[in-house]
Amino acid sequence: METVDLVVVGCGPAGVTAAREAARAGLETVVLEKDAVVGAKRVCAAGLRPGFCETFDVPRAIVHCDTPRIALFDIEGVEHDFLFGPGHTSTREELDGTMGRLAGKEGAQIRTQSLFRSVESERGGRRAIVEYADLAAGERRRIAARNVFLAPGATVNVENVRAHGGATPSRFAFARWRDGLITTLQYRVYLDGRAAEIAYRTLELHYYLTQGGRQIVSWMFPKRDHLAIGLGVVGKIAGASLRSELDAFTQRVCRRLCPDVGILQMKEEGHLLYGGVPRPAFADGNVLLGGTAAGLVDATNGEGIFEAAMSGRLAAEAVAAEREHPVRAATRYAGAVAGRFARRLAHRVKLMRFLERRPARFTLLFEALARSPRFADVLQKEDLERTLGDRLYLYGQVARFAARAALG
Repeated sequence: METVDLVVVGCGPAGVTAAREAARAGLETVVLEKDAVVGAKRVCAAGLRPGFCETFDVPRAIVHCDTPRIALFDIEGVEHDFLFGPGHTSTREELDGTMGRLAGKEGAQIRTQSLFRSVESERGGRRAIVEYADLAAGERRRIAARNVFLAPGATVNVENVRAHGGATPSRFAFARWRDGLITTLQYRVYLDGRAAEIAYRTLELHYYLTQGGRQIVSWMFPKRDHLAIGLGVVGKIAGASLRSELDAFTQRVCRRLCPDVGILQMKEEGHLLYGGVPRPAFADGNVLLGGTAAGLVDATNGEGIFEAAMSGRLAAEAVAAEREHPVRAATRYAGAVAGRFARRLAHRVKLMRFLERRPARFTLLFEALARSPRFADVLQKEDLERTLGDRLYLYGQVARFAARAALG
């Protein structure tokens, strides 16, 4: 049986960052990607937080638009804006594909058309056996590794993870996982001319209710040759209803940003994403779980690319540091991910649910963000980036917002 140091499942930002940095550290690394072309089937607005390219050493050539402005639209359609960053936009084809090629240059093997089936950790955790389908050859294959990093996205099947020789159920099992799944639909809108210039400087997020009264989050992110216009609803929704909502939203966006410009083509994309709390465990035996598969997504805005890539970096660092101790590597990784992300992302879910109970609260929050640039800046930071002054200021702003929300 083929044996390597690290098997990565999924060639998105989490998996490809882990593969690139593990290979750079001298670990023999194999990536299993189910699609024939890396990034080709990812449904994502691909907004990147400020400094993403520098943080992960990605060429600036992938950036379509620099977006220094965020516009938040409340339930009444009123716009509240503030400056940040700037952020950037790309496409997942360019982001994942570029990062995949960089991982390959470092020595990682990227195997496309390789569909993950299961992983079983041997007793003692010295190695894990991954079974996958080689779709091109039409064969089942097995590969052994000291560590396995699972990062296949929101549709991961944790029932296929078996620890301790298959004697115990996976620690990744999470009864609340389905409660956080989001049904999304997006159009790539190709125009026969330029939209209003402000469109290419702005990330738009809209928070309102569907025709059936359910909370919805919609977006418009500008790209080099199209506008990414999409929406997401927690839970299941009939396809016709979802498409009707997106059609109505797309018309509103186009009337505002490109009223005199024709539409050449609209490409439709749909997928399941995640917007709930992170999973309670990020490691099981010598298997690590990262990216969206671990629930590392900000529920307030759907951002998960940064968290995914950073989880890949933390995985590579842990496996490289503990290369002779696979279980210890997984434990080290789980502690690092939990310490960096779990608390903040869980708070974001609580905030989102608090706002949804009374949608008028979105307006109060958006007004506060637009009124105070520092509030917007501090709120976007990670916990480790905040100074004591930032924390005290944030607590004061949160208390003020909570009082206003209670009165409202």
